[in-house]
Amino acid sequence: IPVSSLSYLLSTLVERTYLIRDGRRYRAGPGLERLSVPASALSLADRVEPLVKVLRSDLDETASFMARTGWELEALVTEASGQHLRYAIDAGHRKPLHSLAAGKAILATLPEAELARYFAECPRPRFTALTVVDEAPLRAELETIRRDGIAEAHEEDTKGICGLACAAWFEGEAVGAFAVAIPEVRFDKVMNQRARTALARAAASLAGS
Repeated sequence: IPVSSLSYLLSTLVERTYLIRDGRRYRAGPGLERLSVPASALSLADRVEPLVKVLRSDLDETASFMARTGWELEALVTEASGQHLRYAIDAGHRKPLHSLAAGKAILATLPEAELARYFAECPRPRFTALTVVDEAPLRAELETIRRDGIAEAHEEDTKGICGLACAAWFEGEAVGAFAVAIPEVRFDKVMNQRARTALARAAASLAGS
């Protein structure tokens, strides 16, 4: 683990009382008692929160876990980038599925009958000049997402912001998507690949938990 990521994780463990800092050392904290809770009692937010924190720490970009609520996308857990230029989204905030990478990732997991109902029932407003709203090009994107495993949305919801996302599965069911939001000025080929790798790792961790 990179030192910067480890420092961030240790600080989080101290904040949540799992560890107590003693000078330059750490010792067990009272919060460890909470780990005796049966795994079945953990909510989805409990399970994805540490993975979102690692995602944010690895990339220093805003990271989220988003779940579908009807035909909308809800931010279940979010961690803002520490950089001055950043995208912020609050937990509980809702957005349409079609304009965000996380929404596209989730749409790509739907069976055909449900996807057909989505296109028939759901309005798809245009937020920027780049928002994809028509069924044919959206379906073409979903095919690419199913093949590659990663969804992208370039300035489709907010001008100047690019998003990447990976669908998340738990116990054989699609439960949402891990996502990162990156300002266009920092979104180059290197960042694209780093984000793709980090998103796939987060999704694999949840699926294997």
